[in-house]
Amino acid sequence: MTVPRPATIDSDFKYRLLLEMSQKISGTLDLEEVLNHLLESLRSAVGYDAAGIFVLNRSVPITRDPGPYLIAGVVQVGFDAPRPSDPMLRSGRGIIGHVIRTGERVIAPDIRQDARYVAGRSGTLSEVAVPIVSNARVIGALNLESDRLDAYTIADVELLEFFATAAAISIERSLLHREVIEKQRFEHQLRTARDVQTNLLPARPPEIPGFDIAGFNLPTYAIGGDYYDFIPLHGERLGLVIADVSGKGVAAALIMATFRATLRTALHRDSRIGRVIEGVNRLLLESQDTSRFVTAVYAVLDPSEATITYVNCGHNPPMLLRAGGGHEALDQAGPALGFGDASYDSASVSLGPGDTLVLYTDGVVEPADASDTEFGTERLERVLRTSVGRRAEQMIGSVLEATRAFTGREGYDDDFTLVVVKRNGATAHT
Repeated sequence: MTVPRPATIDSDFKYRLLLEMSQKISGTLDLEEVLNHLLESLRSAVGYDAAGIFVLNRSVPITRDPGPYLIAGVVQVGFDAPRPSDPMLRSGRGIIGHVIRTGERVIAPDIRQDARYVAGRSGTLSEVAVPIVSNARVIGALNLESDRLDAYTIADVELLEFFATAAAISIERSLLHREVIEKQRFEHQLRTARDVQTNLLPARPPEIPGFDIAGFNLPTYAIGGDYYDFIPLHGERLGLVIADVSGKGVAAALIMATFRATLRTALHRDSRIGRVIEGVNRLLLESQDTSRFVTAVYAVLDPSEATITYVNCGHNPPMLLRAGGGHEALDQAGPALGFGDASYDSASVSLGPGDTLVLYTDGVVEPADASDTEFGTERLERVLRTSVGRRAEQMIGSVLEATRAFTGREGYDDDFTLVVVKRNGATAHT
């Protein structure tokens, strides 16, 4: 049922018209469908032979490809098909373009006498257009055209402005719905990416006689730029990796995946630790710019000799806790990866019975309390010392508990990654 237009447009008529529009659009959130309902309701109040709602392409994302057009016809009724060179749609000329640029309403009783008019259909003789305003910004225009001269009055303009407000509200409503859908899609993609990234980390720690090994990664966001790995090598040796990509989130996660792939590729080509890392560095330089870099420690555990041979690439020095109470920082270091050509020297240490090697990223030692004091390496060592008699996995749990108690919150501002390697007793060959 349509609302007949009375001789005088009053608030009661507008209310009934608004009620009719609400009933028509209540069942859909599709932008074009909503605006078509608005034009259909408008026809009963203000006659037209052609009508359209036009918006700036940057204001409303159109579902179809808008091509080279500055202005998009979100919905159009009665117009000829737009030409690729249409000056109104392409560059914002014409009465519609004038309304969008200036925010002024326009009545053209005879378009033949109006220099601003750009032909959109052959039969048009008069036109009216009013701005569509959203958040105090003109985003488009509501336009009517008639095959009669002087078809529109001031009263028609006032009614069109009422409809333009409804159009702006509908556009905002539909866009909010679209944003919700896009957010849900993005969150689904993030969950998928997190699942993929989780699959790049070890599913379980390796079982090596005489050693207890565990690793843990907690990204700040759904995905992150920290990485650790356990890589089986020839001769029952084990590759240990911990790495931290500059930055956080999706970009860091992509570089992390690249680092993992390049490292594993390089390991197939050469077994010498320094040469492996130099190869990784070259591959990273080829695949990214120097605004992103990777700090890392790559170590090889030889269980038969109970030795660790390592290369440090600008990373936090691993902490070696001696069973007798002392500790060492494995500070033989080279530059971070991805900056430029560099050479990397390795160093070796022995693990005695009861010794514990701890590899960690910034996110373990940089959490701060309310006074902005960082957790730091000294507190980390104390926590590890008090839990050194526990299993490697439990030691990691102790560090998690301690850092959360220190900061007073569950979350971390940086990705948190920790690897613990304990020598339990005799070496593997005894």
